[in-house]
Amino acid sequence: MQLGGEDFLRELTEFMLNRIMEADVTQRINAERHERSDERETYRNGYRDRQYNTRLGTLDLRIPKLREGSYFPSFLEARRLSEKALNAVIQEAWINGVSTRKVDALIQSMGMTGISRSQVSSICRGIDERVQAFLHRPLEGEWPYLWL
Repeated sequence: MQLGGEDFLRELTEFMLNRIMEADVTQRINAERHERSDERETYRNGYRDRQYNTRLGTLDLRIPKLREGSYFPSFLEARRLSEKALNAVIQEAWINGVSTRKVDALIQSMGMTGISRSQVSSICRGIDERVQAFLHRPLEGEWPYLWL
């Protein structure tokens, strides 16, 4: 993961979308990965790689596949979620701090519902780790500055 401005946002966006899809599939099949459950509706069956072109660059998305039925994330259906809105969502989470309530509202604004608090919390931890890595990265090279 490169920690420059655009690369950081691209990586963070890619991470968040992949984690949201995982949480959405977990909710739809009523079971976590490798969990034995009587409520399980079907099983995961690998991933379908898809590239999603944005102004931040190309995002490599891993769309979960199901053994029975199909899954396609609502934010990719007919490009309902515009790239501009997606960038605003990621930046809003980053600027205002990452709380489970804010990320849950973010996910709902993307047209997804029913993601558990623990899944939202897991997404928040991942975002926070990436933001901290960005904030504490070494600054190498020469940087111009202006004294006022």
